[in-house]
Amino acid sequence: MDIVNKLINLLPQYEEIKELIKLNPEAQFILKKTIETLKEKLNQNSNADDTEECYFLVQALVDKCWEEIHTGHFSEVSLDVRKTYALGCFCKIIFLLLESTERLQIEKCNEILDDAILLGCTQNLFVNNKEFVDNLTDFFDNELDPTDDLQLPIIETTVRRSVDCDILQLDCPSLEEFNRKCFTTQKPALLLNTIMLWPALTKWRNLNYILKLAGNRTVPIEIGSNYATDEWSQQLMKIKDFLKRQFSTTDLPNDYQKIEYLAQHELFEQIPQLKQDFTIPDYCQLGEHNEAIDIKAWLGPKGTISPMHYDPKHNILCQVFGTKKLILASPTDTENLYPHEGEFLSNTSQINAALPDLEKYPRLAKVKFYNLTLQPGDCVYMPPKWWHYVESESPSFSVSFWWQ
Repeated sequence: MDIVNKLINLLPQYEEIKELIKLNPEAQFILKKTIETLKEKLNQNSNADDTEECYFLVQALVDKCWEEIHTGHFSEVSLDVRKTYALGCFCKIIFLLLESTERLQIEKCNEILDDAILLGCTQNLFVNNKEFVDNLTDFFDNELDPTDDLQLPIIETTVRRSVDCDILQLDCPSLEEFNRKCFTTQKPALLLNTIMLWPALTKWRNLNYILKLAGNRTVPIEIGSNYATDEWSQQLMKIKDFLKRQFSTTDLPNDYQKIEYLAQHELFEQIPQLKQDFTIPDYCQLGEHNEAIDIKAWLGPKGTISPMHYDPKHNILCQVFGTKKLILASPTDTENLYPHEGEFLSNTSQINAALPDLEKYPRLAKVKFYNLTLQPGDCVYMPPKWWHYVESESPSFSVSFWWQ
């Protein structure tokens, strides 16, 4: 029960969370009573009836918040509701571990933690929040070691190729040079040898390292090579299952042969240990910084495709391993790129940039396309609203940084 005692000790005092639940009297009552009861249990002052009552109250709070989160559009869900959900999940995990620390119970708690991170909001939740999550993930990883029954390959280093590039190339530019030649002028650029000091370039090629740290985490996986096609879908799955399907040399059934992609996911908030393997490029210091920098992970096999689209923010895409082919187009060609109608895909073109069909889309003849190859250790800077098509030429891991 050492882990349970640690977790109870790390729970916030009620005063720490009172402000975020001030508009929710039900959450106030439940979380105040629960925290007090668990702290008393730590000192062996609580009784079984109080503990059981609090467990049922916490379960009811988690269920209610879950319903609110799944009603309407996720972006419109109150941050306080998501934080309350996360707090409820944390308390629920403690109650379940008090009940049992058998493997099936630990797997259940592991899934609840993922829900707290994916659906809830665990950032800056309370003073000991990070230590609480770290202790939980360490415990889960020790008890549910994903490397026990799965061994993955080490991605081979690639020899740098000499390839044509249609945009500005700069070899590890200084912040001043980047600002003058790229950021101020809003011109895309291939930034060579820019992240060569990242430990990730060596560590992440060993997929067993990623498996050890992240294998038990549940993440959204895109199924299908291109999100703009009818065959595309999304599914929550454990990273170890995704890695086994897409990178293991083991023969798999035919239904495992679909291309799957961990794309545009905030993996490093979920697995903070991986965040220690890279640094945010200095170039991201430039700009208004009205919001935090969005850091996204892109991990997948050969053949994953992001169709021609644009992002509303500044974007630096950094290549850790593998190579990617990119095709860019200027915002001035937006009208000629046939964006999808409707809000959801309005930033995505209908065309296949790799095989443009001039008969179906005649205005493409007016578009100036820019081709380049992204290789390990390099980054590409794409200003806001620059169109880009991205295709992996090999198994690939990229990290993108979006900022204003």
